[in-house]
Amino acid sequence: MKLTYQTLLIQRTKITIKKSYMARRIKLLFIFIFAPLSIVQAQLKPEVADQIVALVSGNPILKSEIDAQVFQIIQQARIGGQQVSFSEELWYNILEGVIDSKVLLEKAKIDSVVVSDEDVNRRMDLRIQQLVQQAGSELALEQAFGKSIIQLRAEYREQFREDITSETVRRNKIRSITITRPEVFDFFNSIPPDSLPIIPEQVSISQIVSLPPPKTDAKQAAYEFAQQLRDSIITHGKSIEELARRHSDGPSGPNGGLLPSTKLGDFVSEYSAAASALQPGQISEVVETTFGFHVIRLNKRVADEIETNHILIMVDGNELDDQFSIDKLNAIRDSIVFNLDYKFSDFARRHSEDPQTSSLGGKVTDPRTGENVFVLQALDPELYRVVLLMDEVGQISLPRSFNPNGANSGKAFRIVRLDRRIEEHKASLDLDFERFEQIALQQKQARVMGEWIKDLRKDIYIEYKIPTPEKQ
Repeated sequence: MKLTYQTLLIQRTKITIKKSYMARRIKLLFIFIFAPLSIVQAQLKPEVADQIVALVSGNPILKSEIDAQVFQIIQQARIGGQQVSFSEELWYNILEGVIDSKVLLEKAKIDSVVVSDEDVNRRMDLRIQQLVQQAGSELALEQAFGKSIIQLRAEYREQFREDITSETVRRNKIRSITITRPEVFDFFNSIPPDSLPIIPEQVSISQIVSLPPPKTDAKQAAYEFAQQLRDSIITHGKSIEELARRHSDGPSGPNGGLLPSTKLGDFVSEYSAAASALQPGQISEVVETTFGFHVIRLNKRVADEIETNHILIMVDGNELDDQFSIDKLNAIRDSIVFNLDYKFSDFARRHSEDPQTSSLGGKVTDPRTGENVFVLQALDPELYRVVLLMDEVGQISLPRSFNPNGANSGKAFRIVRLDRRIEEHKASLDLDFERFEQIALQQKQARVMGEWIKDLRKDIYIEYKIPTPEKQ
């Protein structure tokens, strides 16, 4: 079969998926956890009593766990426009993947790999922020499940820790696998010359992002309203429960603002600091967090767990100061354009508010592969329109608005620099060495990782509680 650019990408994607099973498992876990309830309820029907399907070092793997992950795979494929149906082969493949994950957890114990609470919190925060942006707001996400974000974090913390731990072991091994130039040449030369694909026009780009802040009057109005509610409690003896039911923007409002006993580490730092400084029954000053302004009452504290009631007043997200971001980006652009000593990458590291690109000096990369070369036609429409109008490498666009995480997310602004342009051409090592290097490396990583995990399995007790295809 003739090797087209599309088949080259498919081959590469399959390798990437195979080598990053544990990373995908983390992502799919949270897709399943936070998927709309109507979808979950429609797909998951009552089943027979759960059963243990395998043991890894005495730790059970349940049928329900495998069923849930099969559902996740199918659901995610459908979201991506692919038709994937249930099959016995898929089910057993997922079972083997979960066993591999448990094996890596055992390897983590042997190697004393420990994931800190801080790392778990940071990565959970990042994932939840992404989900909030997809849902449109914290309130929309919480209302969909009838649970606060704090409760969701607490409920899935340990599963998330396990996934991060096994992923850390896998990543440490992956990093030790490298590839040489001769190996890349051998891979390239294994492709028949008449099967080399035509590579479409490609570009590399960098960006500096600014998130427009709430207008001063909108933020001030939210603060003043929270202060008025606090005064009603302190001065006029109003009940915090009553005011929370009437005015709180948080999902706990209908319950009088009650947040049941929760670990301090599960709150954002400003909330936990304010609440832990109180005596039972005391009311805090107005506390600002990323969610808005809070008035907090501490009910009780046992060790590192607290029970509180609070009122949350959120800043009106529709009242954003767009001009602030536009002026900021124009000033940065002018500084770079008119002073050759100023570098785009330096400004991106210092001023860009996109955590995924700022640390890279603004370079936009594919999160799956780490590459910063994109097919022009494959760019998202907002970015495509900006890059299409750029004639020269090094050109920097004027500030343009965009939605960082899709149509349901908030507005942001960015300036974009064209770093590189590669015209359409037949694939070659001269122009596409990095692309073939990555594909060859991923093939090698997948092969070495498979052999490594197979060896690990020999030293860890694994028992199947059900017949498997090769044992039937």
